[in-house]
Amino acid sequence: MKKNEPHEEQEQDLPPSKSEIKRQMLQLQELGKQLLDLNKKQLQSVPLTEELQDALVEYQRIKSHEARRRQLQRIGKLMRSADHEAIAQAVALFDASSEAYAQHFQQLEHWRERLIEDDAALPEFIANWPDCEVQKLRQLIRNARKERSEDKPPAQARKLFRYLREVCENQ
Repeated sequence: MKKNEPHEEQEQDLPPSKSEIKRQMLQLQELGKQLLDLNKKQLQSVPLTEELQDALVEYQRIKSHEARRRQLQRIGKLMRSADHEAIAQAVALFDASSEAYAQHFQQLEHWRERLIEDDAALPEFIANWPDCEVQKLRQLIRNARKERSEDKPPAQARKLFRYLREVCENQ
C-alpha cells in the first residue's frame, strides 16, 4: 500500500481540472445572478468593486438575450478578482432561506426582547450602532413596553423590530 502514498501526494499538487474551473465559474455567475435580484439599497451594503457595479448596471440596461448571457459571463469573470466570499456572505443576509439570514433575524429579535425587558440594553445597543436615532428608539421601546403591559397585539414591538433592522442593515 505504500505505492499509493506518493500517488496521493501527486494528486494534491495538481491544479484544478477544467471541469472544476468551469464549476467555479458557474457558481460565480450564479452569485452574479443573485446580485441582480437585489435592489439598490441592498446592493449598497454588498462589497463590490466599481467595475463589477458598472457591469451589473450594464446588464440591467441590456435587452438582448444573447448579450445578457455574455454580460453574465463577464460578471462571473469579474467576480473572480473580487472578494467573492464576502459578496456571498452579504447576499446570504438577503436570502430568507439562508442560515445567515436566520441568524441575523434571530439577533434582531434578541435585541428587541432585551431592549423591551432591560433598561441596561439600550446603552449597549447605542454603543454597537451609534448612528441610530436615540430618541426614536426610546419612544419605540416605551410604546412596546406599554403595549405589552396592556396585553395588546404586538404592533409597537413590530415597529421596534423594523427600526432595529433598518439601523443594523444600514451600517
